[in-house]
Amino acid sequence: MSLLQDAHALAPALTELRHALHREPELGLDLPLTQRRIVEALAGLGLEITLGKGLSSVTAVLRGGLPGPAVLLRGDMDGLPVQEDTGLPYASVLDGRMHACGHDLHVTGLVGAARLLAERRAELAGDVVLMFQPGEEGRGGAKIMIEEGVLDAAGERVVAAYALHVVSTGAPTGFAATRPGPMLAASDEVHVTVHGRGGHGSSPHLAADPVPAMCAMVTALQTLVTREADIFDPAVVTVGRIEAGTAPNVIPEDARFSATVRTFSDAARATVRAGFERTVHGVAAAHGVTATVDHADQYPPTVNHAEEASFALETARRILGPEHAFEAPKPMAGAEDFSFVLREVPGAFVGLGACPPGVDPATAPMNHSAQAVYDDGALPLAAALLAGLALRRLGHDV
Repeated sequence: MSLLQDAHALAPALTELRHALHREPELGLDLPLTQRRIVEALAGLGLEITLGKGLSSVTAVLRGGLPGPAVLLRGDMDGLPVQEDTGLPYASVLDGRMHACGHDLHVTGLVGAARLLAERRAELAGDVVLMFQPGEEGRGGAKIMIEEGVLDAAGERVVAAYALHVVSTGAPTGFAATRPGPMLAASDEVHVTVHGRGGHGSSPHLAADPVPAMCAMVTALQTLVTREADIFDPAVVTVGRIEAGTAPNVIPEDARFSATVRTFSDAARATVRAGFERTVHGVAAAHGVTATVDHADQYPPTVNHAEEASFALETARRILGPEHAFEAPKPMAGAEDFSFVLREVPGAFVGLGACPPGVDPATAPMNHSAQAVYDDGALPLAAALLAGLALRRLGHDV
């Protein structure tokens, strides 16, 4: 049987596991229930399993029957603080928590890949590190796992690393895409406090009003993007939160706003950061106020290595069919902490469509939506694709 046929044979078990994970999502770095379910699902496969110290991770090493290098496959585990509104029979039973980004499919796909690889252990010329990672949603779990040694879990540094991410919109189930170079953006937060001098709303000349200064900063930052960012190395600055004042007739002491910054290269990231500082402080000085700027660096850009992206695309075409895998024409402005892995070793990040049948991918609720629904039919495809990447990278044809 082919790898994909074997994966489809696993579909009922994979669906059962995915539904169990979906019903009880966990957040952040501490995911004990999810961790336990993963360990139970891997039982009997002859893997070397290590649990994380600073987070509820699972690292499993599958030893091949022949000598060779090691490769890594990643699946992230955590959910989101979202109240599910899908009406699914296996919807989350925990208030305010949902697998709205499809990480339950990632975990299940990686478990399926482990089973497919275990069946082919004797043919593997090398080892496979299975990285089950908490804390992708803003907590940097990948970075912590790297610090705890996941890249060297097989006894030597992995020579390549791969991850996939399902999408609930934009592509039908079974369509895969990747690209060389930037695949996803860097994501940073900036928090600004504008310090003024409070007073009565009727006499602004006797105060130093931080509110118009803050408003001028927000609009000036948009000009920063359009005038200083290279259009071929773009940036996005979105101010998503502003806060000031307690009453209409009171000039407040302070005003605050927070922004997300998305860039696709280290150079653009540095340019926008410097420009953000200069713009805020310059506008503050013009308004006779001061400002404090707090940068919260999150994830660097997710940059695929060109050869590995080409390899991953060819693998997807072999497994899913040549008409179901394509090179993405442009990166997406979302962010991923698999970026930390790709800064250490060559590899590629692949998108996989999981929009349910009968739903228009162009209008389906997107990842992170309370109405996002993912097709169970993507589970064997994810398992086969992950397993195929490891098999081919270790010299076995698929």
